[in-house]
Order: sequence, then structure tokens, then C-alpha cells
Amino acid sequence: MTLSALISDVDGTLSEAEEAHRRAFNETFAEACVDWYWSIEDYTWLLKTTGGKERMRAFREHIGAASPSDDEIAALHKAKTDRYGALVESRALTLRPGVADLIAAARAAGLKVAVATTTNRPNVDALCRACWGKEAAEVFDVIAAGDEVYAKKPAPDVFNLAVKRLGIDPSEALAFEDSRNGVLSAQAAGLRVVVTPSRDTAAEDFSMAEWVLADLRSRNVATIEPLSALVQTA
Repeated sequence: MTLSALISDVDGTLSEAEEAHRRAFNETFAEACVDWYWSIEDYTWLLKTTGGKERMRAFREHIGAASPSDDEIAALHKAKTDRYGALVESRALTLRPGVADLIAAARAAGLKVAVATTTNRPNVDALCRACWGKEAAEVFDVIAAGDEVYAKKPAPDVFNLAVKRLGIDPSEALAFEDSRNGVLSAQAAGLRVVVTPSRDTAAEDFSMAEWVLADLRSRNVATIEPLSALVQTA
């Protein structure tokens, strides 16, 4: 395989960001007088539903509530996105081990780097400002976000969009994920996948993935043949 690009998920893959999302949801619910509070256990199973609005609708259905309505959920999600951005910028996230070095090595080797995520674009920008001190467009060549596609992971839509914008064949890229839904999404788009399970996804089944690593530090990534030369030059 000729490797031309790396395509990464964001939350859980680049950074352990889900706790900041959970806090932003709960603070938004409290501010809006919505009688919901998501515990860590709640949020862990809710993560199996991709997308913030979709997660809220899933919770509403789970508890058998009639409200918030879909329109109210859309408004709550917008407020939550703003709150998440403020939280991240005031309490900076950190990248998972090996992420910064791998992206820098890919850049140095002439590879393109992209994002394929179910989160929305403002959240990607907030994370990049916190972790790199730059806007997402300064870190990645292509950004495909969840609010740009019809169906979210495990559907392949967002990875298809990233591949299309990169102008490559799926066989020329490797996907990086932390969740089972992400792996299924990337594979459905024709990509091979490197999984680094996060704190929230460690118990999921990744038996279908091509590689499962603890993190993206070079000693681990060196076991992946298409990346071996890249790691050696990092």
C-alpha cells in the first residue's frame, strides 16, 4: 500500500476529551432547567450513540420522556457546543501520547493529515486551539465533521467525505479511531484502521480492527508496516 494520508477521529483518539463534553452537557442541562444529569456510567453507554443531538434523543427515549423536543434539543446542543469551547479553552486538554509526534512526522514525510469526526467543526477548532494553539485548518489538511454528513458513525459518510476531500483512494490512507463505531465507519469506507482504545471505550470489542495499540507512541506505531519508515524518521 502506498501511504498518502492519515485520517483521525477526534474525541478519544486525539485527546481524552469526553469528560469535558460530559461536563458541558450537564452544565447546559442545569442552566436550561432540564432535569437531566449524566453520570460517567450514563455517558459511557451514551457514547455508543454518535453525535450530541442524537445522544440527547437516545437518552430521552431511554427514560421515556416527552421533552425536550427535537427543536429544544437542537438549541441545547448549540449551547452545549459554546460551553464546551469555553471549558476547553479555560482548562486546556492534552493530546494522547504519541499524537503530536506522529502528526509532525507525517507532515515531515509529505503525508496529508485529516480529521473524520462525528463532532461538529467548532469542537474540532476548540480542541486544536487547546492542544496546538492553532485553528484546526492550520493542523489538518482536511476536516470532515459530523454536521456535514447525513449519517454519523458507524455509517461511512464522514470517512467517505474525508477521502473525497483528500482526493485519494481509501487504500492510500490509514484511519485512527478509539471506538467500535468508528472502526466500523472507517472500514465501511474502505480504510484500514489503527485503534487506540480510550478510557471510555476500553471495554468495547475491537476484534475486527487491523491493529489495536495502547497509544500512538513510536514504539507501538512501529509495529504497523505502512508507518514503519515514517516512525523511523520521526
